[in-house]
Amino acid sequence: MFTGKGGVGKTTTAAATALQLAATGHRVVVTSADPAHSLADAFERPLGSEPTEVAPGCDAQQLDARRRLEETWGEVRDWLLEVLDWAGVGSVEAEELAVVPGLDEVVALAELEDPCAGGRYDVVLVDCAPTAETIRLLSLPDVLSWYMERVFPASRRLNRMVGPVLGRLTDLPVAGDAVFSAGRRFYDRLDAVHRVLADPLRTSVRLVVTPERMVVAESRRTHTYLSLFGYQVDAVVVNRVLPDEVSDPWFDRWRRSQSGHLAAVEEAFAGLPVLRAELAPDEVVGIPALGRMGSALWEGRDPAKAQVAGRPLRLESDGDDLVLSLELPNVERGEVEVDRLSDELIVTVGPLRRTLVLPDSLRRREVGAAALRDGTLRVRFPAGT
Repeated sequence: MFTGKGGVGKTTTAAATALQLAATGHRVVVTSADPAHSLADAFERPLGSEPTEVAPGCDAQQLDARRRLEETWGEVRDWLLEVLDWAGVGSVEAEELAVVPGLDEVVALAELEDPCAGGRYDVVLVDCAPTAETIRLLSLPDVLSWYMERVFPASRRLNRMVGPVLGRLTDLPVAGDAVFSAGRRFYDRLDAVHRVLADPLRTSVRLVVTPERMVVAESRRTHTYLSLFGYQVDAVVVNRVLPDEVSDPWFDRWRRSQSGHLAAVEEAFAGLPVLRAELAPDEVVGIPALGRMGSALWEGRDPAKAQVAGRPLRLESDGDDLVLSLELPNVERGEVEVDRLSDELIVTVGPLRRTLVLPDSLRRREVGAAALRDGTLRVRFPAGT
């Protein structure tokens, strides 16, 4: 997955990487999950929701989430339209209100199941939305899992008991089993994709940045939030770096500024490969230009392989104690809160919160201590507690 602040060149980087993979013999598809698609512009090829070959061994697609939404959300949408009609909402307004904001992005995420599971491709590259939308989207399966395991079954049982009574007392449309089944099917599809994306042995995230202060600051936070929800960042691509051959005095101040930001990137993402893509003399669009960028960017490296090894979330033994470790890079001690609620561990970093359902081996133990050291949160569960 490629993500970054809007305008840093993540689409270009994803497309260039796809061509480099294809040139080295991989069967690859690059998929745009960004609602504001620009992948077709990068390749200078018309693209639709079905994979289209843009180069030998390389397919590309721009997911049409709205069309898929009708197929996966149809029963729920029809029920919402009935409820809104009962409430007196006009047909045009009801059509708009029946689509939950951001749902098309969630559908696009669920659509990744097909290229990942079909066996047609060796590598699937995802051109994600800008970082804020990506964080919200990738954290959603974790949030929904809590709802589906705890609230959804009770809601369905309650609906079966209360529905017939409401039907006799009022003409309010009551959600039937078809609506709940549609919700369950949609979640199961999303959960299948989430298991692939959150598996560091199969999936990694590459952050695309430019050597600018605001971009680097946002990327540091993105790294933290992705790690919080269990996604493995394995490389950082610094795009539009001034090449050494540019010696015009007009660029000297810009070069000094970039030099400072490049040092900040190396420090902030210590332990991760930092790849550099030089500022091109012309706009990087079209197969030839993208191919040159991909070849230079990944020289000496295989972009199909994880660039670092590790797991953001680990459970390890320390004597008789069990230690739950969660990677939280670029975080200070006072920015993290850890709470235990029944069989759940709640970790809060800034505006985001993750609820971890503890495995059976930890549910029977109390939290002994929690400490943040060297970018890793370690929660100890002593034996005999």
